[in-house]
Amino acid sequence: QVQLVESGGGLVQAGGSLRLSCVGSGIIYSIDAISWYRQEPGKQRELVATITSRGTNYADSVKGRFTIFRDGAKNTVYLQMNSLKPEDTSVYYCNAVRYGQFYWGQGTQVTVSS
Repeated sequence: QVQLVESGGGLVQAGGSLRLSCVGSGIIYSIDAISWYRQEPGKQRELVATITSRGTNYADSVKGRFTIFRDGAKNTVYLQMNSLKPEDTSVYYCNAVRYGQFYWGQGTQVTVSS
């Protein structure tokens, strides 16, 4: 089992920044990919950014503004979010894929005021 705990969400004004953290515990070796998703009420969950051993990928809507990176020593993956927009308001979830199994955190709310 893999356990994921997100933190770092909050309320920020448009143009501001936040850094989300996702701490992994449990059986975390051989994790293929770690991603950040976001979901607004009544909408589908949207992939925001992914990090693997081969590199990173981003949704077009966040390219140039968000950066995903990891600190292996702390078993933590971060999402640095700059130049935030009201449309970035959502619940952000951390996801890990290990041998085809998906694991999710509980989510952290990000609210961007205009």
